[in-house]
Amino acid sequence: MSTRKTKHVAIYGKGGIGKSTTTSSISAALAEAGHRVIQIGCDPKSDSTSTLRGGDFLPTVLDSIRDQRTLRIEDISRVGFAGVLCIEAGGPVPGVGCAGRGINAAIGLLDELHVTDEYEADFVFYDVLGDVVCGGFAVPVRQGFADEVYVVSSHDFMALYAANNLFKCISKYARTGGSPLGGVIANNLVGPYARPLVDDFAERTGSRVVDYVPKSLEISQSELTGRTVVEALPETEEAELYRRIARRIAENEATMIPHALDVADLTAWARGWGDRILGERRRLVRAG
Repeated sequence: MSTRKTKHVAIYGKGGIGKSTTTSSISAALAEAGHRVIQIGCDPKSDSTSTLRGGDFLPTVLDSIRDQRTLRIEDISRVGFAGVLCIEAGGPVPGVGCAGRGINAAIGLLDELHVTDEYEADFVFYDVLGDVVCGGFAVPVRQGFADEVYVVSSHDFMALYAANNLFKCISKYARTGGSPLGGVIANNLVGPYARPLVDDFAERTGSRVVDYVPKSLEISQSELTGRTVVEALPETEEAELYRRIARRIAENEATMIPHALDVADLTAWARGWGDRILGERRRLVRAG
């Protein structure tokens, strides 16, 4: 039996926030550095690992199980950039069943096939939808499959609202064997107020910001080619930024249990920031 210590990391965030872009870029950076990495897409859209494989989409674990045949690792995975083993949990037939079921099925099958040991993985990343923390999507947190959870959020209110809900889930389960928080990855930041706003949110919720990713044409242009920026534009500041985030996650030993804000406090906090930003804008218009 392998004695290798594998670090399991769950990355959550609301739909469209750049969660899969972030996860794939971190996986690419770690694999580029020589680590053995598995990335498991836990979103029913099954698009988590596409930029690690030139834009290709994989057969999902749930689809393979529905075929009712004996499965092997190679039936449900493909090797992507720099050797990242790519797996997509998948979801139910549209309109039928629970979308979180794919996560349970994927984790169960990977355990049965001893994928982590067979692949000698240093890191396993779970890319999980975070708009609704239902029982299925909460599995990596609730059952402690992940050593750490990272939340991807921008400075937009709905992204922070989703992050705050995820903090509720983490704080509920972390005290009884669930996964603790590693931190917040601030993504798609635009404007001078974005970074201090996210910093303030992190301070008020007892969390921390791992790093800051500005909105970037280089990142989106790389995705159009079916690649992460680490692969497509390795010399750019954006690629180096993901390498730094990857190192921080790899080396992190400090976790926390955040304290989420109640909805009234979160709304009042956001309104205060909005009033401040709009007030400054009006001042500049008058001065101009």
